[in-house]
Amino acid sequence: MTRKRLSRNCPAGFTFLTGGARSGKSWLAQEIANSSESSVCFIATAEALDEDMATRITQHQNDRPAHWSTKEAPIEINNALLNVDKNHVVIIDCLTLWVSNLLTAEFSSSAILRKSAEALASIRNRNAPTIVVSNEVGLGIVPGNELSRTYRDVLGSVNQSFAGNSDQAFLTVAGLLLPLQHPERVL
Repeated sequence: MTRKRLSRNCPAGFTFLTGGARSGKSWLAQEIANSSESSVCFIATAEALDEDMATRITQHQNDRPAHWSTKEAPIEINNALLNVDKNHVVIIDCLTLWVSNLLTAEFSSSAILRKSAEALASIRNRNAPTIVVSNEVGLGIVPGNELSRTYRDVLGSVNQSFAGNSDQAFLTVAGLLLPLQHPERVL
């Protein structure tokens, strides 16, 4: 598949990318980071708990430049953030799996929101750009079981918090960015 390259430099501050599955969020995050002159650290939240996920993780790894560093952080993204040079661009991919990991590890909704607030504080203390990826899961039907509803609700709250604290937030649809905060801004 041929994709159009972004035409601008990596935006300063905190960029939040959300959208549906396979909408191009991860690719766009990488494109944004690639436009920087700085070193890049990729904070990965996925775990290879089955063969399909292992294959997806390998594909994501193969899509990233080999010189980027990677930190695996399925639960402790804040610790990972605190251990990255403040002058390195960071991509966190993704909050969707992170919240799922936390719920699976039996963190309460309030504990997840506290962990989100800690990560946001660390993002705000960084010097270099930070790009955070998450799925929008609230556009479908009401899930049929309690855990799925809890997941949708908690991820929705986490996404709202991250988007509301970002310098720029975009909805990703079919590989294209739709600005959510400042419609006059495009990358």
